[in-house]
Amino acid sequence: MVGDNIETNVYSIQDALKLADELELDLVEISPNADPPVCKIIDYQKFLYQQKKKQKELKAKTQKVILKEIRFGPQTDEHDYQFKLKHAEKFLEDGAKVKAFVFFKGRSILFKEQGEILLLRLAQDLEDFGKVEQLPKLEGKRMIMFIAPKVGKKK
Repeated sequence: MVGDNIETNVYSIQDALKLADELELDLVEISPNADPPVCKIIDYQKFLYQQKKKQKELKAKTQKVILKEIRFGPQTDEHDYQFKLKHAEKFLEDGAKVKAFVFFKGRSILFKEQGEILLLRLAQDLEDFGKVEQLPKLEGKRMIMFIAPKVGKKK
């Protein structure tokens, strides 16, 4: 039963338990709904260890999403815009998502159009590095836009 050669024999439950006990292994039910039920003699602790190891490997392979934020004001001048644009380019090249938002304080909410124009300009300037996931959308005092990195640009 144990080793490279796989035997398929039909045993009574008592005989299978006795055989597993002799080999100092465990009798594990594989398919209870089959007729007769299918069991296997294995080292159950080793089996659990291998399952845990596989789960850990799969978890390590999953990709973690990093979200970076860039904050603008509705009256952001050219130099500040270029500075933040360079940061956004670097974030997208590194594979992180960018959440760009314009924060309106007090009466600056009157300049909603300027904020939207600013975010759309940012999206256009970052076209080579990423694609817009969500167009500018006003949520309270913030106008938010998400940009995801292009798949080929990740390092």
